[in-house]
Amino acid sequence: MAGPLTSLKVLDFSTLLPGPYATMLLADMGAEVLRVEAPDRVDLTKVMPPFDGKFATAFSYLTRGKQTLPLNLKQAEAVEQVKALVKDYDIVVEQFRPGVMDRLGIGYETLKAINPKLIYCAITGYGQTGPYRDRAGHDINYLALAGVSSHCGRADSGPPPLGIQVADVAGGSHHAVMGILAAAINRQQTGEGQFVDISMTDAAFAMNAMAGAACLAGGQEQKPESALLNGGSFYDYYRTRDERWLSIGSLEPQFSARLCDTLGLAEMKGKALSQDPEQQQQLKAALREKVAEKTLAEWQEIFADQDACVEPVLTISEAAEHPQLKARGMVVEIDRGDGVTQKQVGIPLKFIS
Repeated sequence: MAGPLTSLKVLDFSTLLPGPYATMLLADMGAEVLRVEAPDRVDLTKVMPPFDGKFATAFSYLTRGKQTLPLNLKQAEAVEQVKALVKDYDIVVEQFRPGVMDRLGIGYETLKAINPKLIYCAITGYGQTGPYRDRAGHDINYLALAGVSSHCGRADSGPPPLGIQVADVAGGSHHAVMGILAAAINRQQTGEGQFVDISMTDAAFAMNAMAGAACLAGGQEQKPESALLNGGSFYDYYRTRDERWLSIGSLEPQFSARLCDTLGLAEMKGKALSQDPEQQQQLKAALREKVAEKTLAEWQEIFADQDACVEPVLTISEAAEHPQLKARGMVVEIDRGDGVTQKQVGIPLKFIS
């Protein structure tokens, strides 16, 4: 089945993660994506181990479904080629610092004059405005400045270096796709394109969500292990006898009651519903002791038929083999670019006609 975005053509000037992930999602949904690759500048994802075949696994994944056009944008003939191409394209995605595309001669105003219907999306760390607009940064910096890191992790060890890039992907990539598609709907109604300004710091700040509401409107500064969902309650991870981890998220009364009954802690049901931090800590201590008595596999068997919001902490390879993710087709076989297939993370968006 053709994807829902088969009518869209995307010109992609981005490298590394946020932009390429966004355009990969667009390609996954059927858009025609043409990557403009600088022949004199190496994309770090292409040389970042591990490798499978000619390229790094990250590069093969992030470029799936795309075509590539080598262009040195510092050359006048390349700039003219971009201007000619943009007449037939719907969307431009770039990830340079503000002003770089203008200096190259292919900024928004220039391209808009050629194609007034163009949707131009710029993904940057801090956005096109503000005192940090020209400042360098990475995912960890955006999360730090946005206040996210301040209430994550443990009170005695500080914020964790996450294994996924939250600001880059959930912030930059996903918000870019949302902004592009919103602009596409607006274009259908008005016939005009738009400049979509995505700041990964803005997006990370917005993802504070409930914690942000509690702080800004409720006056409660958020700290690690101080709230319901960040370790301040029994909603947490617990170490098993074999040094694995079990996630317990049994917040609602029916789930917490089932949790306590399954663990033989019926007397703790009231503590699960308590807002008193001391009672929450008493329950956490009891859960730590109980969970440590058995292996992860034993707990998986015990909770297999219990609707209690208790699940094992799996490795990526284990998650790939989990029947739920397999049923959802979340591991796919994709040509890595040389005719050989490679296992990749699948498409999380499902469209059913």
